Amino acid sequence: MSQFPFQRLQTELAVIISHTPPGERLPSEPVLSRQLGVSRATLREAMRAFETQGLIRRRQGAGTFVVGQVPILESGLEVLESLETLAKRQNKSIAVRYLHIDEILADRETAEALNVPLGTPLTRVQRVILTDNRPAAYLIDILPQDVLRPGDLPERFGGSVLDYLLQRGDALTISRADISATNATTEVARAMEIQRDDVLLKFTSRLYSASGRIVDYSHSYFLPGYFHFHIVRKVGGA
Repeated sequence: MSQFPFQRLQTELAVIISHTPPGERLPSEPVLSRQLGVSRATLREAMRAFETQGLIRRRQGAGTFVVGQVPILESGLEVLESLETLAKRQNKSIAVRYLHIDEILADRETAEALNVPLGTPLTRVQRVILTDNRPAAYLIDILPQDVLRPGDLPERFGGSVLDYLLQRGDALTISRADISATNATTEVARAMEIQRDDVLLKFTSRLYSASGRIVDYSHSYFLPGYFHFHIVRKVGGA
C-alpha cells in the first residue's frame, strides 16, 4: 500500500475511533477490514499508531476498545524518580496490580548484571502499574537477598522498590539505563492486557549503591501513549 492510501486509512480509522464512546468496542477486525477495503495485516499496522498514543486498547480474546483521554505522566530522565513520586507531583493517581514477589536463582543474565555467582538466591518483584485504572507499565526488579528479601516489602507496597530502599535509608547514587523499543512477550502482553508483539518502550536499568555495588537489576515496560519522557542536554562546545 502506498503512503497516501495508508495515510487515508489512518484518517478513516481516526474518524471511526473519534465517533466511538470511550469504553466501547470497535467493530471486529474482519468487519473493519471489509469496511475499509484493506487486509487485516494492513489494518493492524495502521491501528498500532493509535495504540501507541493510548487511544485504543486491544484485549486478547475480547476485541479492540476505545480508551479516550489518556492521563500522561511526564518526566525528565536526568534524575531517577519512581512512577509513584511522579504521579503524586503531577496530581495523578496510580495503583498496583498483579504484584508477585518470589525467589529465583541467578541465571547467566542476572548473574552478570548483578555481578553475583550463578545460582545466587535473588528476590524478584513483578507488578503492573495502573493509571486511571488502565495498565500503563509492567515493572520487574531483581535484587540480591541481602539487599531485599521476599518478605521485606510492606503490606501496602506502593509499587516502587526504589522508594522503599530510599525510605529505608539505603545510600544509592546512580542508575544506568539502556532504553529501547521492544515487542511485548506473551507474559508481558497478558499482564498489560495488550496483544503479543505490541510495541513498548523498555528501560533495562542497574541501580548502584554508594559503594559502587549493583543492588537492583530491573526491566520496565511502558505503553508509549501513557508516558512522555524527555531529557535536557547542554550543547557541545557551548
